Amino acid sequence: MLFFIAMILFNMTVDTLDNYNDYMHSSEDKWKSDTNIIGRKHISLNLIRTMIVGMIVPSALIGLYLVFEVGLPLLWMGLICFAIGIMYSSGPHPISSTPYGEVASAFAMGIMITLISVYVNSYQMFVWKASLLGQILLASAPLFFWIANIMLANNICDAHEDKVNHRWTIVHYIGVKNALMMFNSANVIAILLVFYAMYIGVFPLALFSILLAIPLIIKQSLIFNHEQIKTKTFVCAVQIMIFGSLSMCIGFLGYWIYTLFAN
Repeated sequence: MLFFIAMILFNMTVDTLDNYNDYMHSSEDKWKSDTNIIGRKHISLNLIRTMIVGMIVPSALIGLYLVFEVGLPLLWMGLICFAIGIMYSSGPHPISSTPYGEVASAFAMGIMITLISVYVNSYQMFVWKASLLGQILLASAPLFFWIANIMLANNICDAHEDKVNHRWTIVHYIGVKNALMMFNSANVIAILLVFYAMYIGVFPLALFSILLAIPLIIKQSLIFNHEQIKTKTFVCAVQIMIFGSLSMCIGFLGYWIYTLFAN
């Protein structure tokens, strides 16, 4: 629970930093006043800075407490996530303004969060070996692709604004059409990886529950491919991740109930 609280606080910090950095570095007054939430809602910059400090400090303190409880490996993993989060949204050239934003955010929130969760809950018996790390990597891979797709969808919707504000994301380099192909491919790969993980025994067969999400994922993908409007269709990428993750949770819950009665 403490790790979950620290994770949420830091994620909110990164989101706030991202909006703050965009606002401070934008050269378009209209974008700052009409699009960015800070200008649109007339939020005080001092309040924003206070919020950032008020979230990142307790997140770090909780993390340090957990390091004391479970060991130094958590410190190094936490530092990696903190570094990615800060560099993602801060400085003159934040990662979010580069072609690497999708990979960086998905690595931190998809792979590293999964690894930390496994470690925190099994640190007494956790063994740092390639086979286990490979299984964790595969288990987190679907979430990696869905999170990356949320960032990609955001950049697709913001293609024009990003160009005006000198944010050279992957969409700038490959174009919206190719970015949509990448978006669709990532959804397919995420689902295929669930089946592959079942095939080699990383996931239980109960994860066939992913089939429940496929029609919903297809529907949301078609909607997003039809039009890419931030206020209307960006949510499609979020819903795809929710549908996919929820269907997997249903499978894991079913497997857990089965093992309770089987034993």
